[in-house]
Amino acid sequence: MTQRTERIDELLRQEIGQALEREVTDPGIGFVTVTKVETVPDLSRARVWVSVIGSDEQRKETLAALRRAMPFVRHGLGSKIRLRRIPELDVRLDDSIERGTRILKIIDELEAGRNPDEIGGPGESLPTPLPRFPHEGDSLDEMLASASAQAPSPKSRAKRTRSGEHRGGPHKAAHSGKAPAGKPADRRRPR
Repeated sequence: MTQRTERIDELLRQEIGQALEREVTDPGIGFVTVTKVETVPDLSRARVWVSVIGSDEQRKETLAALRRAMPFVRHGLGSKIRLRRIPELDVRLDDSIERGTRILKIIDELEAGRNPDEIGGPGESLPTPLPRFPHEGDSLDEMLASASAQAPSPKSRAKRTRSGEHRGGPHKAAHSGKAPAGKPADRRRPR
């Protein structure tokens, strides 16, 4: 793949995504993200990889609606992109997110000591985020204490701001002629 083809692929990905977001009003199209576009070297065809959030039925309906909308999108690309030939657009489902979700579920089951073979196919298309994985021996009090210790308190934020550590950083103290504790002063002129 040449640099020119890569640039065209990225440009097509951005423009197709914007067209689907702003110009296509088909109610059958659900939550769609254009993840990648792959054009053939002669620019006659392009595979448009999309990720769709929803159930299997919603994904099928969205793919059918996208296939119906692609001639309209292709026609609109002609006025936005300066190419001799706008490629035929072939929509494909990108299931990498679903596979990632399934892997995360298997890892969760293994950590919980359950059999991961009981997990069926991917039911949801996005993983549910977890704050952190539980560790052996954690109690509820320890987990709450570690969560509150990670969040800075309002007093510590105010202290950092007054000392110049947060706002302006250590460079501000160096340019003012005062060096932070344990460091020599920087004698360069301020910019």
